[in-house]
Amino acid sequence: MLTVGSLISSPAPLSALLLESFAFLLSFAFCPYLSLVLAGQLSLQCIFFLPLEKGHGEESMLRPLYMDVQATTPLDPRVLDSMLPYLMHYYGNPHSRTHAYGWESESAMERARQQVASLIGADPREIIFTSGATESNNLAIKGVARFYKSRKKHIITTQTEHKCVLDSCRYLETEGFRVTYLPVKRNGLIDLKELENALQPDTSLVSIMTVNNEIGVKQPISDIGQICSSRKVFFHTDAAQAVGKIPMDVNDMKIDLMSISGHKIYGPKGVGAIYVRRRPRVRLEPLQSGGGQERGMRSGTVPTPLAVGLGAACEVSQQEMEYDYKRISVLADRLVTKIMTEIPDVVMNGDPEHHYPGCINLSFAYVEGESLLMALKDVALSSGSACTSASLEPSYVLRAIGTDEDLAHSSIRFGIGRFTTEEEVDYTVQKCIQHVKRLREMSPLWEMVQDGVDLKSIKWTQH
Repeated sequence: MLTVGSLISSPAPLSALLLESFAFLLSFAFCPYLSLVLAGQLSLQCIFFLPLEKGHGEESMLRPLYMDVQATTPLDPRVLDSMLPYLMHYYGNPHSRTHAYGWESESAMERARQQVASLIGADPREIIFTSGATESNNLAIKGVARFYKSRKKHIITTQTEHKCVLDSCRYLETEGFRVTYLPVKRNGLIDLKELENALQPDTSLVSIMTVNNEIGVKQPISDIGQICSSRKVFFHTDAAQAVGKIPMDVNDMKIDLMSISGHKIYGPKGVGAIYVRRRPRVRLEPLQSGGGQERGMRSGTVPTPLAVGLGAACEVSQQEMEYDYKRISVLADRLVTKIMTEIPDVVMNGDPEHHYPGCINLSFAYVEGESLLMALKDVALSSGSACTSASLEPSYVLRAIGTDEDLAHSSIRFGIGRFTTEEEVDYTVQKCIQHVKRLREMSPLWEMVQDGVDLKSIKWTQH
């Protein structure tokens, strides 16, 4: 019988010990299928995609289909495989330099750093591990601004950035910095001329995301990098939704700082990275004090298992990026074509060409988005960013691209990823068509439109 003591003292091979240990732990937690795994009747990968049962006395139910990969992605089983040894056996502190436990973990951490760097064409010494893209964005924006504040007090960003970027900029405004929030065009792209005109002699940083997390629009990063480089202004991009999905090269694109997230690329939650250029050198003020790890930019013990998982996720993404992109493009085209063929008055938000296909934002006129989400309970979807989805206000991203408030309230974001199947897309389309038609039948506005009434000609009165 397996005991905790036997896990520690057993001379069994590492692979067998890990599998037995993992089974022992999970059998207490949630998985009734592990006996099948150990008997060879079910693969370890499969248990992570089995239906979740409701607890104690309630009728079991299947989990909804997952179509919200912009919020987070499932852990790739290959990433889990890479992490397991460092969760159970190689548990040393990577910053302990006096014994083998530390050396083992340090070696794994540096290999992960190399894997992250390889994905974006960087030097491994330019990769700093963080807890995720939010921390990376905060470190890039606040760190650069504060380091150069004696000479430069101006920052440029856009109105459609992730909330952590916008909030970081607003916080810096309370410290006396000036921030220009560039508008975007109706297709979600910035006007490069406006960017050039916004640059000032004391501009220290331009921060513009690569792929928007709500509407999937891809900004012209290479052009932005060229403009910033020619004016000797540092360029930061939040690439959480882009890295591992589209080709990124920090040197070709002239990027000085880049934020990366693990759980957006089928890696673990709680880990990310920031790329900080060494030549020409970018200096930044750290957000936290401590042991001076990560070149003094991010103190604190690097969690080896998470760093290893991030590295593995980057390596898998680099190997499969082209295949994933083509496959996701086909599925996205299938979803959009079927929905727009069957349902009238559907608007795709964002530029259809400069766009990452796995992020599709559609507005269904005359349907309340929250009602549609509730009706589509068999599919895990979102009406926008996971960080602001608790708000009943229409998306600030959709407002920034000039979307009518009613249409903004009717938007749904469909996320297609590495593990999305054709059957899941077809099921989502079928349910979407069914519930949009049903909800419109209940809408007096839809009835008026069908009767030929021009809603814009009506003068509404408040009661």
